[in-house]
Amino acid sequence: MTLRAYLGAEIFDGGARVSGQALLVEGGRIVGIVPDVPEGAEVTRLEGGVIAPGLVDLQVNGGGGVMFNDDPSVDTLRVMARAHIGLGATAILPTLITDTPPHSRAAIDAVEAAIAQGVAGIAGLHLEGPHLSVARKGAHDPSLIRAMGDGDLEMLCAAAARLPVLKMTLAPEAVTSEQIRALTGAGVLVSLGHSDAGFDACVAAVEAGAACATHLFNAMSQLGNREPGLVGAVLAEGRLSAGLIADGVHVHPATIRAAMAAKTGPGRIFLVSDAMSVAGSEQQAFTLNGREIRRAGGRLTLENGTLAGADLDLPTAIHNLSAWGICDRDHALAMATSIPAELIGAGDFGHLRPGARADFIHLATDGLRAVWKDGTRIGPG
Repeated sequence: MTLRAYLGAEIFDGGARVSGQALLVEGGRIVGIVPDVPEGAEVTRLEGGVIAPGLVDLQVNGGGGVMFNDDPSVDTLRVMARAHIGLGATAILPTLITDTPPHSRAAIDAVEAAIAQGVAGIAGLHLEGPHLSVARKGAHDPSLIRAMGDGDLEMLCAAAARLPVLKMTLAPEAVTSEQIRALTGAGVLVSLGHSDAGFDACVAAVEAGAACATHLFNAMSQLGNREPGLVGAVLAEGRLSAGLIADGVHVHPATIRAAMAAKTGPGRIFLVSDAMSVAGSEQQAFTLNGREIRRAGGRLTLENGTLAGADLDLPTAIHNLSAWGICDRDHALAMATSIPAELIGAGDFGHLRPGARADFIHLATDGLRAVWKDGTRIGPG
């Protein structure tokens, strides 16, 4: 195996940034970050910018011109993962939007098979629905939304044993506290979203084990003076982390700034793309549950104007937070690397620590310059 050294850029390891040092990689793994390059190492010199862990995206509906809902198969996952690796996300949770029970089972089977076959970049599965609130359906098909039954619970608990990560977005009003306890006890990461529930119901879901919220501010009960809603629960409840779509379309920058300042820890806000099939492609329109989604002006919308996912990648989201003056670039990088990785309990990515996968990117002010997966340069594009 060849020892490789990458230098010429600053290095952000997931928690802190260092200058004048080199990232050492061997056999597809991180060896360390060192001040001096060992004799005999193969050197790659980069021109400025920062080396950072490969990005981690916990909400990816599609990419490369395909949607997971259209064909929940290993072939679809290969295309999606390849597209997102080219955009810097070396670990993703493919996301199935509200659909039928056979589709959910097919998605579970496909992710399990993809991981067994070594499809690069697939970290687990995110099921966004169908146990949601019709009142906060967003772009989800209301005819497919339903309360959780015993058969659903059994399927989900069994799936958690088969997959390294199973994230489940649900609305507190569509499930019972006992069901949430059973899910979290089986290892499911329960995320609250597409919900019109009040503050007390959301806190009760947290008490039962919910640990996350899906696309903060979007498709959820809002912060009010007498009823804090799910937004208020996210900000006040330290046991909740939350994904955020930082495209300037889904959430106003001023609202993001206020949320970042108000969030109670240890739960943290992290970045998601909520990407659809257009990610990494020139596609201008696609269908979701038989309905056309149009791409224009940085938005993806149904015919009636309802937002349907985002036309966003994580490097752009990182840039936006910094450009809007909301946080420094290192905090924004952590929101797309170590914070989501730690939420799903992944010690193998999201950080540049010895023994971790050699998944890393070279990011500069002009954008994403290069991507390495398991030590091999494969992107961008």
